[in-house]
Amino acid sequence: MAGIQSFGAYVPRLRLQRAAVHAANKWFAPGLGRLAKGERSMVNWDEDVVTMAVEAARDCLADRSREDIATVMLASSSAPFADRQNSGILKEALNLSDHVATIDIGMSQKAGAGALLQACRSASSGTVLVTASESRRARPASEDELLNGDGAAAFVIGEGDGLARLVDSYSVSADFVDHFRPEGEEFDTGWEARWVRDEGYSKLAGNAISGLLKQSGVDASAISKLIVGIPGKGIAAGLAKRAGIAAEAVADDLGAVMGSAGTAHPLVMLAHSLETAKPGDLLLVLGFGQGADVLLFEATDAIGSVRPLLGASGWLERGRQEPNYMKYLSFAGHIQLELGKRAEFDQSPVLTALYRNRKTVLGLVGGRCTETGTIQFPKTDISVNQNNPAIGTQEDYPLAEVPARVMSYTSDSLTFTLDPPNYYGMIDFEGGGRMLTEFTDVDPGQVAVGAPMRMMFRVKSRDNRSGFVQYFWKAVPTVGSDKNG
Repeated sequence: MAGIQSFGAYVPRLRLQRAAVHAANKWFAPGLGRLAKGERSMVNWDEDVVTMAVEAARDCLADRSREDIATVMLASSSAPFADRQNSGILKEALNLSDHVATIDIGMSQKAGAGALLQACRSASSGTVLVTASESRRARPASEDELLNGDGAAAFVIGEGDGLARLVDSYSVSADFVDHFRPEGEEFDTGWEARWVRDEGYSKLAGNAISGLLKQSGVDASAISKLIVGIPGKGIAAGLAKRAGIAAEAVADDLGAVMGSAGTAHPLVMLAHSLETAKPGDLLLVLGFGQGADVLLFEATDAIGSVRPLLGASGWLERGRQEPNYMKYLSFAGHIQLELGKRAEFDQSPVLTALYRNRKTVLGLVGGRCTETGTIQFPKTDISVNQNNPAIGTQEDYPLAEVPARVMSYTSDSLTFTLDPPNYYGMIDFEGGGRMLTEFTDVDPGQVAVGAPMRMMFRVKSRDNRSGFVQYFWKAVPTVGSDKNG
C-alpha cells in the first residue's frame, strides 16, 4: 500500500488585489464587481511553473533525504516548455541523481490529481516525487483573471502508510469539454456555465465521488475533508450535499486568498488540509477535467511527524498585497512597456555551456577543497584559498539549502530589470562560500548588511527571439526576518 511520506506547497508572494482589477476594468466590464473581493496569487516576473514546482518540492523535502527518490513527476497545463522536459529542469534544480526518471503530465485540469494517483500506483517500483504547478493565463477583464491564481504542491509517495495512506481511488473519463485551448493559443475558451455546472460538476464529478464511496464501502458521513479543486461558489457544498457528506467537511478552497491554481489546486488544498489532519481523518480529493479522479486518503498515527518547511499556510502568510494592475499586466506579458536601451542585450542561450555547467547553474553546486576545507562558488580546478591554491582537490558542495547573509548590496535604478530597482550584491554562505547574485522578492528598505537570506530558483532571463528561459538562483530575504537579521 502506498502512502504520502511528506508534503509541501508554494504560493507566490505577490497577491493581486481583485478590487484593483475591477477598478481598472469596470468601465468595460462592470459585472466583474461581484468577483472583486479578496486577492489572488500572482507570479513575480521571474517565476513560472518550473520555479514554483522547485519551491514546492523543497518545501516537501525539507525534513527528509532526497537520495531514495526514483521518479520525478511534474503536472501542469501551463509549463514553459512544450518540448523540453520541465520535470528535467526540476530534477536538476533539486540536485537529484541522474539516475531518476522524469515525467511531465498535462493537457487537462485533472492532471495534478491524475499524477498523484499514478504516483501511488507506481510507488512499489520506487519512491516518487510528484509535483503539480500552475500559472494559467487569462484575458484581461475576464472572470478567469480574477478567479485564477498561481501556485504549486508536492508530495513524496512511497511504499508504506506514511503520513496518510491511499485507501481507494475511482476515476470517470469522458470528453466533456467545459473549456479548451488549442495548440499555440494563449487563452482558454469556455462554455456555458450552467451546463458545465449541471452536466460536469454535478453529474461527472458527483458520480465519481459516489462511485468511490460505494466501491470503498466508506460511509459518506465518515469523510473528514472533501477537497474539491474547482473554482466557483457553492460547487463543493453542492457535491457534498449530493453525496451525503457533512457540510462542515468541505475544505476551504483558498479562493479568497489565492484564487484557483488549476491542475495544482486540489493538491495545494490537500497539502493545506494535511497540516491540521488528525490520525484517522479521511480526506477525499477530487480532480476534475474531462472526467474526474477521486482519491481517498486516511491520515495515520504518523501525521504531524514530518512537517513541510513552511507549508501552504506559511507561504500564504508570506503574501504581499499588490494593488498595481499595470504591474500584473506587464509581468504577465499582456502589455509591452518601453524597456529602453539598457534592456537590449544578448540573452541567447548557449546550450552546450548550459549542459556542461548544469550542476553549477541549475543545481547551485559549488566546490569544497578536500585539503583545506575552503568552500567556493563556482567550483574550479584551482582552490581560491590564497595560502594553498591546491589543484584538483575540490568535491561537489551543494549551496542551495545553505543559509546566507548579505555582505554588501546595491539598490540600482539604472541597470535593467522588469521590477526596478534592481537589488544585487555579495552574500556569505553559512560555513563558507561567497557569491555575487541578484536579490528578488525584496521590499524597499528590507535588505541590509548582515540580513539573513535564502536561495530560491528563479528565471534569470527570457530570450525574446527563441523563447528560451534561463534559470539561476537568487537570494531572497528569509521569511520572518527583518533587515537586521
